[in-house]
Amino acid sequence: MHAKVLVSTLVGVLGLALAGPAAAKPAHHGYIVVLRDSVPSAAADAARLGRAHGFRSRHVYSHALKGFSARLGDAQLARVKADPDVAFVSPDRAVRAVGQAPLLPGDSAPTGVRRIGSVSAAQAHQASNVAVAVIDTGVTLSHPDLNVASGKNCVAAKKSASAADDNGHGTHVAGSIGARNNGAGVLGVAPGTRIYAVKVLNGAGQGTWSQVICGIDWVTQKASSLNIKVANMSLAGFGFADGLCGNLLGDALNRAICRSTSAGVTYVAAAGNSGQEFSTTVPAAYPEVLTVTAMSDSDGASGALGGAPTCRTGEADDRYASFSNFADPTDTGGQAHMVAAPGVCIESTWLGGGYRTASGTSMATPHAAGTVALCMGSGGVAGPCASLSPANVITRIRADAAAGAPALGGFLGDPDNPFPGRYFGPLVSAAAY
Repeated sequence: MHAKVLVSTLVGVLGLALAGPAAAKPAHHGYIVVLRDSVPSAAADAARLGRAHGFRSRHVYSHALKGFSARLGDAQLARVKADPDVAFVSPDRAVRAVGQAPLLPGDSAPTGVRRIGSVSAAQAHQASNVAVAVIDTGVTLSHPDLNVASGKNCVAAKKSASAADDNGHGTHVAGSIGARNNGAGVLGVAPGTRIYAVKVLNGAGQGTWSQVICGIDWVTQKASSLNIKVANMSLAGFGFADGLCGNLLGDALNRAICRSTSAGVTYVAAAGNSGQEFSTTVPAAYPEVLTVTAMSDSDGASGALGGAPTCRTGEADDRYASFSNFADPTDTGGQAHMVAAPGVCIESTWLGGGYRTASGTSMATPHAAGTVALCMGSGGVAGPCASLSPANVITRIRADAAAGAPALGGFLGDPDNPFPGRYFGPLVSAAAY
Protein backbone atom coordinates (compact mmCIF):
# COMPACT_ATOMS: atom_id res chain seq x y z
CA MET A 1 0.00 0.00 0.00
CA HIS A 2 1.08 3.52 -0.52
CA ALA A 3 0.48 4.52 3.08
CA LYS A 4 -1.29 7.62 1.82
CA VAL A 5 -3.19 9.77 4.24
CA LEU A 6 -6.06 11.68 2.64
CA VAL A 7 -6.77 15.10 4.03
CA SER A 8 -10.03 16.82 3.10
CA THR A 9 -11.43 20.23 3.79
CA LEU A 10 -14.64 19.85 5.76
CA VAL A 11 -17.37 22.11 4.42
CA GLY A 12 -20.68 22.32 6.24
CA VAL A 13 -24.05 23.80 5.22
CA LEU A 14 -26.26 24.92 8.09
CA GLY A 15 -30.02 24.83 7.76
CA LEU A 16 -32.32 27.32 9.54
CA ALA A 17 -35.89 26.38 10.41
CA LEU A 18 -38.34 29.15 9.50
CA ALA A 19 -42.06 29.43 9.42
CA GLY A 20 -43.15 28.09 6.05
CA PRO A 21 -40.69 26.63 3.52
CA ALA A 22 -37.21 25.91 4.87
CA ALA A 23 -34.51 28.43 3.97
CA ALA A 24 -30.79 27.60 4.00
CA LYS A 25 -28.04 29.85 5.24
CA PRO A 26 -25.29 30.60 2.75
CA ALA A 27 -22.53 28.01 2.70
CA HIS A 28 -19.40 28.79 4.66
CA HIS A 29 -16.02 27.57 3.46
CA GLY A 30 -12.54 27.46 4.94
CA TYR A 31 -10.10 30.25 4.08
CA ILE A 32 -6.63 31.41 5.10
CA VAL A 33 -6.49 35.18 5.47
CA VAL A 34 -3.00 36.61 4.94
CA LEU A 35 -2.46 40.01 6.53
CA ARG A 36 -0.02 42.68 5.43
CA ASP A 37 3.39 42.62 7.09
CA SER A 38 2.76 46.12 8.44
CA VAL A 39 -0.02 44.84 10.74
CA PRO A 40 1.30 45.07 14.33
CA SER A 41 -0.56 42.04 15.71
CA ALA A 42 -2.14 39.20 13.76
CA ALA A 43 -4.16 38.13 16.81
CA ALA A 44 -5.57 41.61 17.32
CA ASP A 45 -6.50 41.98 13.65
CA ALA A 46 -8.11 38.53 13.56
CA ALA A 47 -10.22 39.46 16.57
CA ARG A 48 -11.13 42.85 15.06
CA LEU A 49 -12.24 41.35 11.75
CA GLY A 50 -14.12 38.57 13.52
CA ARG A 51 -16.09 41.05 15.62
CA ALA A 52 -16.81 43.27 12.64
CA HIS A 53 -18.01 40.52 10.31
CA GLY A 54 -19.38 37.85 12.64
CA PHE A 55 -16.92 34.95 12.51
CA ARG A 56 -14.36 33.31 14.78
CA SER A 57 -10.80 32.54 13.66
CA ARG A 58 -9.42 29.00 14.14
CA HIS A 59 -5.64 29.37 13.81
CA VAL A 60 -3.69 32.63 14.13
CA TYR A 61 -0.26 32.84 12.47
CA SER A 62 2.47 35.22 13.60
CA HIS A 63 5.80 33.72 12.48
CA ALA A 64 5.72 32.04 9.05
CA LEU A 65 3.22 34.71 8.01
CA LYS A 66 0.76 37.12 9.60
CA GLY A 67 -2.79 35.89 9.26
CA PHE A 68 -5.47 33.48 10.42
CA SER A 69 -7.84 30.78 9.25
CA ALA A 70 -11.64 30.97 9.44
CA ARG A 71 -14.86 29.74 7.85
CA LEU A 72 -16.51 32.53 5.88
CA GLY A 73 -19.68 33.02 3.90
CA ASP A 74 -19.60 34.84 0.57
CA ALA A 75 -20.53 38.21 2.08
CA GLN A 76 -18.01 37.85 4.90
CA LEU A 77 -15.32 36.87 2.40
CA ALA A 78 -15.96 39.94 0.29
CA ARG A 79 -15.74 42.25 3.30
CA VAL A 80 -12.55 40.60 4.59
CA LYS A 81 -10.88 40.87 1.17
CA ALA A 82 -11.77 44.57 1.05
CA ASP A 83 -10.17 45.31 4.42
CA PRO A 84 -6.99 47.42 3.99
CA ASP A 85 -5.04 45.18 6.41
CA VAL A 86 -5.61 42.08 4.23
CA ALA A 87 -2.97 41.16 1.62
CA PHE A 88 -4.87 38.23 0.09
CA VAL A 89 -7.11 35.26 0.97
CA SER A 90 -6.37 31.62 0.09
CA PRO A 91 -8.94 28.81 0.02
CA ASP A 92 -8.25 26.13 2.63
CA ARG A 93 -7.68 23.24 0.19
CA ALA A 94 -7.33 19.49 0.64
CA VAL A 95 -4.01 17.77 1.30
CA ARG A 96 -3.03 14.09 1.48
CA ALA A 97 -0.39 12.45 3.40
CA VAL A 98 1.93 11.49 0.67
CA GLY A 99 30.05 10.92 12.16
CA GLN A 100 30.07 7.10 12.49
CA ALA A 101 29.43 4.69 15.37
CA PRO A 102 29.41 0.88 15.67
CA LEU A 103 26.17 -0.74 14.53
CA LEU A 104 24.90 -2.49 17.64
CA PRO A 105 24.03 -6.19 17.40
CA GLY A 106 20.28 -6.74 17.21
CA ASP A 107 19.52 -3.53 15.31
CA SER A 108 18.16 -3.96 11.80
CA ALA A 109 19.19 -1.60 9.00
CA PRO A 110 16.22 -1.41 6.58
CA THR A 111 16.90 -1.72 2.85
CA GLY A 112 16.32 1.99 2.22
CA VAL A 113 18.87 3.07 4.82
CA ARG A 114 21.43 0.66 3.34
CA ARG A 115 20.69 1.65 -0.25
CA ILE A 116 21.59 5.33 0.28
CA GLY A 117 24.82 4.45 2.07
CA SER A 118 23.84 5.55 5.56
CA VAL A 119 25.04 2.30 7.15
CA SER A 120 27.58 -0.40 6.40
CA ALA A 121 27.88 -3.92 7.76
CA ALA A 122 29.44 -2.61 10.98
CA GLN A 123 29.05 1.19 11.06
CA ALA A 124 26.15 3.62 11.36
CA HIS A 125 25.95 7.38 11.52
CA GLN A 126 25.69 9.21 14.82
CA ALA A 127 22.78 11.56 15.55
CA SER A 128 22.59 14.79 13.62
CA ASN A 129 23.67 18.01 15.31
CA VAL A 130 20.29 19.54 14.45
CA ALA A 131 16.65 18.66 15.13
CA VAL A 132 14.06 17.63 12.54
CA ALA A 133 10.37 18.58 12.64
CA VAL A 134 7.96 15.93 11.34
CA ILE A 135 4.87 17.81 10.10
CA ASP A 136 2.39 14.95 9.87
CA THR A 137 -0.08 12.93 11.98
CA GLY A 138 2.09 13.35 15.05
CA VAL A 139 4.66 10.85 16.35
CA THR A 140 4.35 8.14 19.03
CA LEU A 141 6.03 9.98 21.89
CA SER A 142 6.78 6.86 23.95
CA HIS A 143 8.31 4.78 21.17
CA PRO A 144 11.56 3.31 22.58
CA ASP A 145 13.33 3.55 19.21
CA LEU A 146 12.79 7.32 18.82
CA ASN A 147 14.30 10.45 20.38
CA VAL A 148 11.09 12.45 20.04
CA ALA A 149 9.41 15.36 21.80
CA SER A 150 5.95 16.83 21.43
CA GLY A 151 6.03 20.05 19.45
CA LYS A 152 2.65 21.40 18.39
CA ASN A 153 -0.83 19.96 17.95
CA CYS A 154 -2.70 21.95 15.29
CA VAL A 155 -5.67 19.56 15.23
CA ALA A 156 -6.97 19.58 18.79
CA ALA A 157 -8.99 22.52 20.06
CA LYS A 158 -7.07 22.41 23.34
CA LYS A 159 -3.83 24.33 22.81
CA SER A 160 -1.92 22.23 25.36
CA ALA A 161 -2.73 18.90 23.66
CA SER A 162 0.30 16.75 22.86
CA ALA A 163 1.32 15.92 19.29
CA ALA A 164 0.97 12.16 19.84
CA ASP A 165 0.28 10.08 16.74
CA ASP A 166 -3.06 8.28 16.49
CA ASN A 167 -2.66 7.23 12.86
CA GLY A 168 0.85 5.76 12.40
CA HIS A 169 2.01 7.66 9.32
CA GLY A 170 4.07 10.27 11.18
CA THR A 171 5.67 7.65 13.42
CA HIS A 172 6.76 5.68 10.34
CA VAL A 173 8.29 8.83 8.85
CA ALA A 174 10.12 9.63 12.10
CA GLY A 175 11.70 6.18 12.25
CA SER A 176 13.21 6.43 8.79
CA ILE A 177 14.76 9.74 9.81
CA GLY A 178 16.16 8.86 13.20
CA ALA A 179 15.33 5.45 14.70
CA ARG A 180 17.99 4.78 17.35
CA ASN A 181 21.10 2.62 17.06
CA ASN A 182 20.22 0.85 20.32
CA GLY A 183 20.51 -2.84 19.58
CA ALA A 184 16.82 -3.37 18.88
CA GLY A 185 14.21 -2.52 16.26
CA VAL A 186 15.25 -0.65 13.12
CA LEU A 187 17.83 1.97 12.24
CA GLY A 188 17.17 5.42 10.82
CA VAL A 189 19.29 7.42 8.39
CA ALA A 190 20.52 9.64 11.24
CA PRO A 191 20.04 7.41 14.32
CA GLY A 192 18.99 9.13 17.52
CA THR A 193 18.41 12.52 15.92
CA ARG A 194 16.02 14.71 17.89
CA ILE A 195 12.54 14.68 16.33
CA TYR A 196 9.82 17.23 17.08
CA ALA A 197 6.30 15.98 16.43
CA VAL A 198 4.08 18.56 14.73
CA LYS A 199 0.55 17.19 14.41
CA VAL A 200 -1.43 18.69 11.52
CA LEU A 201 -3.54 15.62 10.60
CA ASN A 202 -5.92 13.71 12.84
CA GLY A 203 -6.27 10.00 13.55
CA ALA A 204 -8.42 9.49 10.46
CA GLY A 205 -5.80 11.27 8.36
CA GLN A 206 -7.97 14.35 7.83
CA GLY A 207 -7.06 18.01 8.13
CA THR A 208 -6.67 21.24 6.21
CA TRP A 209 -3.96 23.48 4.78
CA SER A 210 -4.71 25.91 7.60
CA GLN A 211 -3.60 23.23 10.07
CA VAL A 212 -0.46 22.59 8.03
CA ILE A 213 0.36 26.32 8.08
CA CYS A 214 -0.21 26.26 11.85
CA GLY A 215 2.55 23.63 12.01
CA ILE A 216 4.87 25.66 9.78
CA ASP A 217 4.22 28.72 11.92
CA TRP A 218 5.27 26.81 15.06
CA VAL A 219 8.42 25.46 13.38
CA THR A 220 9.37 28.98 12.29
CA GLN A 221 8.83 30.30 15.81
CA LYS A 222 10.92 27.54 17.42
CA ALA A 223 13.60 27.07 14.75
CA SER A 224 16.25 28.99 16.63
CA SER A 225 15.48 28.01 20.23
CA LEU A 226 15.05 24.28 19.48
CA ASN A 227 17.70 24.09 16.73
CA ILE A 228 15.17 22.86 14.15
CA LYS A 229 16.91 23.07 10.78
CA VAL A 230 14.96 20.46 8.78
CA ALA A 231 11.23 19.88 8.33
CA ASN A 232 9.74 16.74 6.75
CA MET A 233 6.43 17.13 4.89
CA SER A 234 5.24 13.73 3.65
CA LEU A 235 1.95 15.17 2.42
CA ALA A 236 0.62 16.69 -0.78
CA GLY A 237 -2.32 18.50 -2.33
CA PHE A 238 -3.35 20.25 -5.53
CA GLY A 239 -1.77 23.59 -6.38
CA PHE A 240 0.83 25.45 -8.40
CA ALA A 241 4.08 27.32 -7.81
CA ASP A 242 4.18 30.91 -9.05
CA GLY A 243 7.91 31.42 -8.47
CA LEU A 244 7.13 34.39 -6.22
CA CYS A 245 6.48 32.62 -2.92
CA GLY A 246 2.73 32.57 -3.53
CA ASN A 247 2.37 36.33 -3.85
CA LEU A 248 1.18 36.15 -7.47
CA LEU A 249 -1.39 33.39 -6.93
CA GLY A 250 -2.32 34.38 -3.37
CA ASP A 251 -1.00 31.10 -1.96
CA ALA A 252 -0.67 31.25 1.83
CA LEU A 253 1.07 27.85 2.07
CA ASN A 254 3.84 28.92 -0.31
CA ARG A 255 4.32 32.20 1.55
CA ALA A 256 4.55 30.39 4.89
CA ILE A 257 7.21 27.99 3.61
CA CYS A 258 9.20 30.85 2.09
CA ARG A 259 9.17 32.77 5.37
CA SER A 260 10.19 29.63 7.24
CA THR A 261 13.13 28.98 4.91
CA SER A 262 14.20 32.56 5.63
CA ALA A 263 14.40 31.47 9.27
CA GLY A 264 16.91 28.78 8.23
CA VAL A 265 14.66 25.72 7.94
CA THR A 266 15.13 23.39 4.95
CA TYR A 267 11.83 21.79 3.88
CA VAL A 268 11.80 18.29 2.38
CA ALA A 269 8.55 17.33 0.64
CA ALA A 270 7.04 14.24 -0.99
CA ALA A 271 6.59 14.39 -4.77
CA GLY A 272 3.23 12.63 -4.55
CA ASN A 273 1.88 9.17 -5.36
CA SER A 274 -0.19 9.80 -8.50
CA GLY A 275 2.36 8.56 -11.06
CA GLN A 276 2.21 11.86 -12.90
CA GLU A 277 4.19 15.02 -13.58
CA PHE A 278 4.44 16.90 -10.29
CA SER A 279 3.87 20.55 -11.21
CA THR A 280 0.28 20.54 -9.91
CA THR A 281 1.27 19.01 -6.56
CA VAL A 282 2.20 21.21 -3.60
CA PRO A 283 4.32 21.70 -1.60
CA ALA A 284 6.39 19.52 -3.96
CA ALA A 285 6.14 22.02 -6.83
CA TYR A 286 7.49 24.93 -4.79
CA PRO A 287 11.12 25.64 -5.78
CA GLU A 288 11.89 26.43 -2.12
CA VAL A 289 11.58 22.77 -1.04
CA LEU A 290 13.68 19.67 -1.70
CA THR A 291 11.23 17.40 -3.54
CA VAL A 292 11.62 13.64 -3.18
CA THR A 293 10.51 10.98 -5.65
CA ALA A 294 10.46 7.26 -4.83
CA MET A 295 12.54 4.43 -6.25
CA SER A 296 12.18 0.73 -5.56
CA ASP A 297 14.87 -1.37 -3.90
CA SER A 298 14.50 -4.87 -2.51
CA ASP A 299 17.94 -5.78 -1.20
CA GLY A 300 19.64 -2.57 -0.03
CA ALA A 301 22.24 -2.84 -2.79
CA SER A 302 22.73 -1.72 -6.38
CA GLY A 303 22.79 -3.94 -9.44
CA ALA A 304 19.09 -4.80 -9.82
CA LEU A 305 19.78 -8.31 -8.52
CA GLY A 306 17.37 -8.37 -5.60
CA GLY A 307 14.22 -9.47 -7.36
CA ALA A 308 10.80 -7.88 -7.01
CA PRO A 309 9.86 -6.34 -3.63
CA THR A 310 7.66 -8.71 -1.68
CA CYS A 311 5.21 -6.28 -0.06
CA ARG A 312 3.57 -5.05 -3.27
CA THR A 313 3.23 -6.04 -6.90
CA GLY A 314 4.25 -4.08 -9.97
CA GLU A 315 7.68 -2.98 -8.71
CA ALA A 316 11.21 -4.12 -9.50
CA ASP A 317 14.58 -3.82 -7.80
CA ASP A 318 16.52 -0.64 -8.64
CA ARG A 319 13.78 0.98 -10.70
CA TYR A 320 11.61 4.04 -10.21
CA ALA A 321 8.49 3.34 -8.16
CA SER A 322 5.44 2.96 -10.38
CA PHE A 323 3.33 5.28 -8.21
CA SER A 324 5.87 8.10 -7.86
CA ASN A 325 5.31 11.53 -9.34
CA PHE A 326 8.16 12.93 -11.44
CA ALA A 327 9.40 16.00 -13.29
CA ASP A 328 9.03 16.51 -17.02
CA PRO A 329 12.45 16.04 -18.66
CA THR A 330 12.14 19.54 -20.13
CA ASP A 331 11.31 21.14 -16.77
CA THR A 332 14.78 22.22 -15.68
CA GLY A 333 13.34 24.34 -12.89
CA GLY A 334 11.55 21.36 -11.37
CA GLN A 335 14.59 19.14 -11.74
CA ALA A 336 16.71 21.70 -9.88
CA HIS A 337 15.13 20.79 -6.52
CA MET A 338 14.44 17.05 -6.96
CA VAL A 339 16.14 13.90 -5.66
CA ALA A 340 15.07 10.28 -5.37
CA ALA A 341 15.07 7.97 -2.35
CA PRO A 342 13.87 4.44 -1.52
CA GLY A 343 10.12 4.35 -0.99
CA VAL A 344 8.94 0.78 -1.60
CA CYS A 345 8.49 -1.79 1.21
CA ILE A 346 10.15 0.41 3.84
CA GLU A 347 10.19 -0.97 7.38
CA SER A 348 10.02 1.61 10.15
CA THR A 349 8.53 2.47 13.53
CA TRP A 350 4.76 2.35 14.15
CA LEU A 351 2.12 2.90 16.82
CA GLY A 352 2.35 1.13 20.15
CA GLY A 353 6.12 0.79 20.02
CA GLY A 354 5.85 -1.51 17.01
CA TYR A 355 7.10 -1.63 13.42
CA ARG A 356 5.45 -1.80 10.00
CA THR A 357 6.32 -1.93 6.31
CA ALA A 358 4.83 0.70 4.00
CA SER A 359 5.35 2.25 0.55
CA GLY A 360 4.97 5.72 -0.94
CA THR A 361 6.82 8.95 -1.60
CA SER A 362 5.89 9.61 2.04
CA MET A 363 8.39 6.86 2.90
CA ALA A 364 11.05 8.16 0.49
CA THR A 365 10.95 11.70 1.88
CA PRO A 366 12.33 10.97 5.38
CA HIS A 367 15.36 9.25 3.82
CA ALA A 368 16.19 12.59 2.20
CA ALA A 369 15.29 14.59 5.33
CA GLY A 370 17.64 12.43 7.41
CA THR A 371 20.36 12.96 4.80
CA VAL A 372 19.88 16.73 4.98
CA ALA A 373 20.21 16.52 8.76
CA LEU A 374 23.50 14.60 8.39
CA CYS A 375 24.77 17.19 5.93
CA MET A 376 24.20 19.77 8.69
CA GLY A 377 26.53 17.69 10.88
CA SER A 378 26.58 14.65 13.16
CA GLY A 379 28.37 13.50 16.26
CA GLY A 380 29.09 17.11 17.18
CA VAL A 381 31.09 17.73 14.00
CA ALA A 382 29.80 20.34 11.55
CA GLY A 383 28.94 19.10 8.08
CA PRO A 384 29.13 20.83 4.69
CA CYS A 385 25.56 22.15 4.99
CA ALA A 386 26.01 23.66 8.46
CA SER A 387 26.37 27.25 7.30
CA LEU A 388 24.35 27.10 4.09
CA SER A 389 20.99 28.70 3.38
CA PRO A 390 18.12 26.27 2.64
CA ALA A 391 18.38 27.05 -1.09
CA ASN A 392 22.08 26.21 -1.05
CA VAL A 393 21.42 23.10 1.05
CA ILE A 394 19.18 21.82 -1.76
CA THR A 395 21.89 22.54 -4.32
CA ARG A 396 24.49 20.76 -2.19
CA ILE A 397 22.31 17.68 -1.56
CA ARG A 398 21.65 17.32 -5.30
CA ALA A 399 25.31 17.81 -6.19
CA ASP A 400 26.46 15.24 -3.64
CA ALA A 401 23.77 12.81 -4.84
CA ALA A 402 25.02 13.13 -8.41
CA ALA A 403 28.65 12.76 -7.30
CA GLY A 404 27.82 9.69 -5.22
CA ALA A 405 25.94 7.92 -8.02
CA PRO A 406 28.89 5.76 -9.22
CA ALA A 407 29.52 4.43 -5.70
CA LEU A 408 25.88 3.86 -4.76
CA GLY A 409 24.88 2.53 -8.16
CA GLY A 410 21.97 3.94 -10.09
CA PHE A 411 18.41 2.91 -10.83
CA LEU A 412 16.23 2.90 -13.90
CA GLY A 413 14.86 6.44 -14.00
CA ASP A 414 17.83 8.36 -12.57
CA PRO A 415 19.66 10.98 -14.72
CA ASP A 416 22.29 8.44 -15.81
CA ASN A 417 19.68 5.78 -16.64
CA PRO A 418 16.73 7.87 -17.84
CA PHE A 419 13.26 6.55 -18.51
CA PRO A 420 11.55 8.33 -21.44
CA GLY A 421 9.30 11.20 -20.39
CA ARG A 422 10.10 11.00 -16.65
CA TYR A 423 12.78 12.62 -14.49
CA PHE A 424 13.16 11.33 -10.92
CA GLY A 425 16.46 12.90 -9.89
CA PRO A 426 19.66 11.33 -8.55
CA LEU A 427 19.54 8.92 -5.61
CA VAL A 428 20.19 10.87 -2.42
CA SER A 429 23.52 9.92 -0.79
CA ALA A 430 23.87 9.76 2.97
CA ALA A 431 27.27 8.17 2.36
CA ALA A 432 28.57 11.62 1.41
CA TYR A 433 28.46 12.73 5.08
